[in-house]
Amino acid sequence: MVLELDIRPLTREAFAPFGDVISAEGAETLFINEGTTQRFHNLARVDVAEQDGGTLVNIFRGQPRERPIQIRMMERHPLGSQAFYPLQPHDYLVVVTNTDGAPSPADLHAFRGTGTQGVNYAKNIWHHPLLVLTSDHDFMVVDRGGPGENLEEHWFTDSEGSAQLVV
Repeated sequence: MVLELDIRPLTREAFAPFGDVISAEGAETLFINEGTTQRFHNLARVDVAEQDGGTLVNIFRGQPRERPIQIRMMERHPLGSQAFYPLQPHDYLVVVTNTDGAPSPADLHAFRGTGTQGVNYAKNIWHHPLLVLTSDHDFMVVDRGGPGENLEEHWFTDSEGSAQLVV
């Protein structure tokens, strides 16, 4: 069975159970550098220190998937958070769930982010890998590097079904 997910706008309130929305809109601001720079302060909690982890800064380049987009698997990072911020002004999709055990298609939540919003997945939050809507969509990614196994994947079985996004 294939479940069609409703895609909701990405807001801080709706995404709070899964992590942070990274956005200048509505953020605390400070003026620094002799008043020439506006700092949008404390946008996300980077959590990478478990098992002597460190912070990595990467760029991921995503390609669109065939539509309708099939959600057949989810992943999570048990040792650290993972933040994505788009480097081009294009919308993208986010699929998450915060179940403790294995995820189920029925528990998934889908959001549409804009080119001025990023997401920070909290440690242990199930999410789908990058879902872009345009070719060569780049994201700055801040995540954890270091010892320990920091990737867990769950592939949905035929009996569990799957989900899809119609965009």
